[in-house]
Amino acid sequence: MRPVEVDGWDNRTYRLGDQLTVRLPTANGYVPAVDKENRWLPVLAPHLPVPIPVPVASGRPAEGYPFPWSIRRWLDGQPATRASANPGLASSVADFLLALQRVDATGGPVAGAHSFFRGCSPAHYDEETRAAIAAHADLVDTGDAEAVWDAALDSEYDGRPTWFHGDIASGNLLVRDGGLAAVIDFGTSGVGDPACDLVVSWTLFADESRRTFRAAVGQDERTWARARGWALWKALISLPPDVGTTRHRGSAELKVINDVIDDHQLARRRAG
Repeated sequence: MRPVEVDGWDNRTYRLGDQLTVRLPTANGYVPAVDKENRWLPVLAPHLPVPIPVPVASGRPAEGYPFPWSIRRWLDGQPATRASANPGLASSVADFLLALQRVDATGGPVAGAHSFFRGCSPAHYDEETRAAIAAHADLVDTGDAEAVWDAALDSEYDGRPTWFHGDIASGNLLVRDGGLAAVIDFGTSGVGDPACDLVVSWTLFADESRRTFRAAVGQDERTWARARGWALWKALISLPPDVGTTRHRGSAELKVINDVIDDHQLARRRAG
């Protein structure tokens, strides 16, 4: 049975036949996800509206591979794309996130290094973000970008810690027949501030789908301010050095940055 690689840069995931996948961390920083997912995915699964990975076995370092690893059941579906990001999908993703936030978080993994600080304050990435804004001053209005970032840092989370996924991105949302079929890769999940999960509003959804997602998922303006900060940080650090010559990827990240800035300015106007 020949394994087929299906995704991953933080983890290599290989499909084994029609039923299983094997998930292999690529560096030390991703190792905590193995035990975390094995422990908590079975706890979360009964409370969620679509399937998530089901751990079936674990492996130990051996044969020259240095990290623990895991085997899960295969989940059918194709990664979401902007073309498949219809309002129905937006509503389903919102329902998934709200269901995840309702799961009892008692004893869950508190946000920190294991979640790459998703679920914490975006202030953890303050230095990196400000450096990226300055580095891309020829592409980004630095004053507008700094205003988005400052608003995110000023909107500290004071709610109860809830479960968050940590990487609600197109590759982790599986679609089948136009609907949400499964959500995968809980490696950056944890318990804390759920604002990081709203980044998908700009990275995947647009126009009517974005409006549908925002209305369905709710959240107050302070949460959206932090979400804009997370989206800005990720888009800035993902801009390639040769963005001027790699038009496709550059334009995608720049669009997120510009959409986030526009959303921040609209929020300010609404606030009067």
